[in-house]
Amino acid sequence: MTQGSVQDQGGSVRAGEELNVANVDAWLRNLVPGLQGQPEVTQFSGGASNWTYRLKYAGGEHGGDFILRRPPKGTKAKGAHDMGREFKVQKALKPVYPVVPNMVGLCTDESVTGAEFYVMERIAGIIPRKNMPRGLSLDTATTRKLCTNVLDKLVELHQVDVHASGLESLGKGSGYCQRQIEGWSDRFSKAKTWNVSGFAYVREWLKERTPRDIANCVIHNDWRFDNVVLSEQDPTQVIGVLDWEMATLGDPLMDLGNSLAYWVQADDDFIMKGVRRQPTHLPGMLLRNEVVDYYLDKSGYKVDRQGAWAFYEVYGLFRLAVIAQQIYYRYHHKQTRNPAFKNFWIMVNYLNWRCKQVIKQSKR
Repeated sequence: MTQGSVQDQGGSVRAGEELNVANVDAWLRNLVPGLQGQPEVTQFSGGASNWTYRLKYAGGEHGGDFILRRPPKGTKAKGAHDMGREFKVQKALKPVYPVVPNMVGLCTDESVTGAEFYVMERIAGIIPRKNMPRGLSLDTATTRKLCTNVLDKLVELHQVDVHASGLESLGKGSGYCQRQIEGWSDRFSKAKTWNVSGFAYVREWLKERTPRDIANCVIHNDWRFDNVVLSEQDPTQVIGVLDWEMATLGDPLMDLGNSLAYWVQADDDFIMKGVRRQPTHLPGMLLRNEVVDYYLDKSGYKVDRQGAWAFYEVYGLFRLAVIAQQIYYRYHHKQTRNPAFKNFWIMVNYLNWRCKQVIKQSKR
């Protein structure tokens, strides 16, 4: 396996999303001595919310290889795309959860490149996106080990000592589940466009069945395979966890429900398969119901798998629908030109149907 052959690679910067490279370069040189030459700038296709760039220098401290994240142009949800918060969460977590990237600096001066941004060291490795990279073929047993290792890292995160990390003020205390249902319902109303369902039945069902929080811990809120970095030497080992923009203190089962919404398995229908963003369909990957069983066994949390669990799964699907709708709203109103978002409205309507299917099955 050649060096870099399976590492995650960026592409050309999209029109309208360019950085002011000269200004960013000058700012970065004040923080990192010894940078050589001008940075090669690429943009990652992932990061559907915040824009993510790689700045590769010829050399210098930290190898001269960095990731820059900034919010998108256009309107933003209150509290979303907060670069300062995302930076500080990772900086606080790093000592107690080592797979967080090393933070380099936060820039709050929007005149540098049009928005606040932060820079971190790039973790060199494999990011499992829709498919595993070419040249990397894992057998069933190895895939199973990768799958359980990723879930173990989620359990490990949920067991982080909040006080030791200094993140006690990250959340709002008890009532997390209720706040999420109310908050995501409100966000959906604000982002709704004429071509999507109103989710009236699903929103009412969730509201009526909202449980008390099972715990209050650090949660990632966007736990997916394409947010982890794997070792090139051993692709079953997680060496990095990325995209902390929605991390908070909250209910760990809500975090698991969020994760399952992205978990497309081999026997799903063609629509789900068509929007798959991670390789959870591969032989050896756990099925969704197996993921829940595995997590509950490892974490020690108790929940009625036949009835009560449906709330967390429907919540995850509804939340994903809202996120997709918020992104589509920006495309609909020409605040982003990314063609990947053109048909998100179809997925939103499909997720309404999926929510109703899970509800129907929970009544059997």
